[in-house]
Amino acid sequence: MAMELNHTIVPAHDKEASARWLAEILGAQYEGAMAHFAIVRINEHLTLDYDHADQFEHHHYAFKVDDASFDKIYERVKAKHIVYGSQPYASEDMQINHRRGGRGFYFRDPNGHMMEVLTAS
Repeated sequence: MAMELNHTIVPAHDKEASARWLAEILGAQYEGAMAHFAIVRINEHLTLDYDHADQFEHHHYAFKVDDASFDKIYERVKAKHIVYGSQPYASEDMQINHRRGGRGFYFRDPNGHMMEVLTAS
């Protein structure tokens, strides 16, 4: 069997609200609670399992998507007036990048985690 990432735990101040927020932005499925996690289904193989934490380091989560998905996510980010940027060090310049012939941008979730959406890696 080929190796694949199955899930990762995402620390959050409010796991339920954070999971719902990201699912809405990405157009992903919020699967609800399982044990003490709030689950977001990213694809057939991967879930983000949100868990409560009072203190944590901020992490970076990158999502490679097709062009149509990128357009939808980008429109939802703009519609919600979420600050975004073209680079991790320019995450508030309200621009997208065109790295490697694709498109990408960065934004922070309510917990301060850096989210990246890109079409080419």
